[in-house]
Amino acid sequence: MSPGNPRIKAAAALRDRREREATGLTVIDGARELRRALDAGVEVAEAFVCDTMLAGEDARVALTALHAGDAPVHRVSPSAFAKFAFGNRSEGLVAVIRVPMLDLARLDPPADALVVIIEGVEKPGNVGAVLRSADGAGADAVIAASPRTDLFNPNVIRASAGTVFTMPLAAAPTDEVVAWLRTHKIQILAARVDASVPYTEADLTGRVALVVGAEDAGLTDSWTAPATQEIHVPMRGVADSLNVSVTAAILLYEARRQRDRHVEKAD
Repeated sequence: MSPGNPRIKAAAALRDRREREATGLTVIDGARELRRALDAGVEVAEAFVCDTMLAGEDARVALTALHAGDAPVHRVSPSAFAKFAFGNRSEGLVAVIRVPMLDLARLDPPADALVVIIEGVEKPGNVGAVLRSADGAGADAVIAASPRTDLFNPNVIRASAGTVFTMPLAAAPTDEVVAWLRTHKIQILAARVDASVPYTEADLTGRVALVVGAEDAGLTDSWTAPATQEIHVPMRGVADSLNVSVTAAILLYEARRQRDRHVEKAD
């Protein structure tokens, strides 16, 4: 398949957010990410493989799974492959997939749910990093409130190491997210730089939602209701805030520490 092939051009067009939103498709570039997507049961529309660039166990396993499925697998030249590959890492395998549903109603939080809310976060790398931390800390869901980027941006997929497909994920306007949390009786803890309670002094066990916002604007007033507890991560230097993904990671692992300790005491 040559670089001028219509299928190559259609896949390359998915670099653009408008094309992704118009088609409901996105691109996975990365064998580890594709393998996790396939394990999660995503719908593959088609895939492209460059045999001379194929590398690694994940790539071989993913390719075997693709051949076992119904989606066409096209063999392409290195020059054609370069048309739609993202970033510098290339493992010779790219797939076009149907974007999974992001409805809030699909989430079913457990009794001790640990949920992460990211409001208005724009940079795909930050969204991906939050997902990766949420996966590592054993969170039950990530919800994007009024997101400013599409959650299946190829760079989100890459930054999340594929956990965007395995972590329960939803997106909705902020007011709908707040209403969903209240309906499910989930305690809201909002991270604000001017909050008086350090995050280590807050109770992060039980049904909890950790809410973080973009660095430029922070959280909106939707998170100032009396039932919301405001917490902060102490800053000892000249900077007044941390990167949103760093803040989320700190809060998530404090929640995990408290929960594990709570279980140990119960035993």
